[in-house]
Amino acid sequence: MYDAVLQFSEIAQRQSKILEDLEIKPKEYLPATVHRPYNTDIPENLQSILSAFIEINEPIIFLVHPRTRKRLADLKLTSVFFVNSVRDSKLQNSKLRWIPPVGYFDMLMLEKNARIILTDSGGMQKEAYFFGAPCVTMRTETEWVETVETGWNVVVGADREKIVEAVRSFKTDNPRPELYGDGRAAEKMLEVLAD
Repeated sequence: MYDAVLQFSEIAQRQSKILEDLEIKPKEYLPATVHRPYNTDIPENLQSILSAFIEINEPIIFLVHPRTRKRLADLKLTSVFFVNSVRDSKLQNSKLRWIPPVGYFDMLMLEKNARIILTDSGGMQKEAYFFGAPCVTMRTETEWVETVETGWNVVVGADREKIVEAVRSFKTDNPRPELYGDGRAAEKMLEVLAD
């Protein structure tokens, strides 16, 4: 996974225009994703997360998963906030901007340049670590406990107060050891196979 992120983030750096399209600057926004049933299918949890996003009062780029969009529609919220394209998101007045999911290259650039990442995604937790972006995990547990142990990830569940406090108090002065190798796993595997 780290090999792929390193390789494709170089390509994404050249090809993605997502920061320009959204008119955002590196380290001045927080990308957010919410898609797990624990967060989407329990209305109180989804409302708590949205309340936290609003209370944070920083630019948040909320990439709305189709499952989440359906649940938001059930709560009668999508017509107020959701837009159909990245470019249209500039019309939103709130610091909380809701956009459709983006492609892999654009997502890598949003993660790489984030001040903090807000997610319930397992993959994004690791990608946050790869890029040195602090991660606030909106789940009650994580499979990547080592990212928590090193201080680069905090698990807060769907609790509004914990989400807000984690964003406001996150410190990134901890070292970030190579937990997942050096990005050359595929190369090393080829060498072993060739021998």
